[in-house]
Amino acid sequence: MAESRKVAVIGAGVAGLVTARELQRSGHKVTVFEKSAQLGGTWAYNPKTETDPLGLDPNREIIHSSLYKSLRTNLPRQLMSFNDYPFNDENGKLIHFPGHEEVLKFLTEFAKDFGITELIRFNAEVVRVRRVEYEEDRWVVEWKSDELSSEEEVFDSVVICNGHYTIPKVANIPGINNWPGKQMHSHNYRVPGPFKDQIVVVIGDGPSGLDISRDIATVAKQVHLSTRSSDTEVSKLDNSANLWKHSKIDHVNESGEVIFLDGSSVHADIILHCTGYKYDFPFLETNGIVCVDDNRVGPLYKHVFPPKLSPCLSFVGIPYQTIIFLMFELQAKWIAQVLSGKVLLPSEEEMLTDVEDHNMHLEVAGIPKHHTHRLHPREIEYMDWLAAQVGMPPVGASLKEMYWSLYKFIEVGFIGYRDLWDFENLSQ
Repeated sequence: MAESRKVAVIGAGVAGLVTARELQRSGHKVTVFEKSAQLGGTWAYNPKTETDPLGLDPNREIIHSSLYKSLRTNLPRQLMSFNDYPFNDENGKLIHFPGHEEVLKFLTEFAKDFGITELIRFNAEVVRVRRVEYEEDRWVVEWKSDELSSEEEVFDSVVICNGHYTIPKVANIPGINNWPGKQMHSHNYRVPGPFKDQIVVVIGDGPSGLDISRDIATVAKQVHLSTRSSDTEVSKLDNSANLWKHSKIDHVNESGEVIFLDGSSVHADIILHCTGYKYDFPFLETNGIVCVDDNRVGPLYKHVFPPKLSPCLSFVGIPYQTIIFLMFELQAKWIAQVLSGKVLLPSEEEMLTDVEDHNMHLEVAGIPKHHTHRLHPREIEYMDWLAAQVGMPPVGASLKEMYWSLYKFIEVGFIGYRDLWDFENLSQ
């Protein structure tokens, strides 16, 4: 007979919602803690920004979502569906890359259709998660619903689904302390209006850096995109009249100049850091068993279970550069079946050895520690492994073809791929 546990899920974003569904399907009693007044996590647009535009002040009011108003998905809706719950195009316009409003609507309907909404405690910020003293296989979750009171409850298991797109990482630029211009992180970017007639340097040519550069270029005097490459030659980007691509920044100076490794320079008004985010679990107390070191969360077996604390503690949504929604679902199914006793984990020693082997492979391959959880180019292999654990077939051929075809455009930084992408030759 399958075991039933009382499980706390932290976060009601995509990961938390699909995890709650899979846990409930497996017969577990689920409570979802969500610190805001609505579900959706990072997909819930908030026009507010933080008082510190770089997001470094520890006393600032933290805004969870990093959505900007113009954001569209960088994966098509076919790759943002769940196995048995497709992200359909209801209005028949075949918009393959919908805006964030439609994604939030999809998630809201998903939660309603599977009875997840009533499992969520809204406005319940988790402030502490710790093991029960003398009962180390159970956990105390402490949360607050306002500034004056907090409550505690004991659970058999905790699944952490709080996302990792809230706490900014900023670039370490020589001379930045004396640079006189403004700085901000993309976490606090919402609309292009404040950049009107400005000369802007955007650091980072990932999907958000490319998107935001293009957005700002509609109103700015000039936008200069600093790439990760050391040997990029300065050039116009995407045939734009006022958008240039450069190599990495070499240094900045007190006169306001930004000097690139390609030898070019600009006198900029604003530097915008599109430089990623930090994993952060300020509420989690494990006496150092689980820690974050240079954005490596660990040790985590297959990015999910801490060997010493499994299966009672787990994480959904740590890896990136993959088919995100499907990966969340597969991780959640695995956790649910492990907690039910239907699937057994290896021994603690075997899991630790697997983690050590993974980290050693990265080191030998010259992959920095902060990319520990980047799955590319083995994202399909990872998802197929998860699927095998829970008795599901591997990722379908049409989804794989769609994903890899699309990835080629993303990898070369082609900004307009969403407008030109044609799925007519692929299965819908």
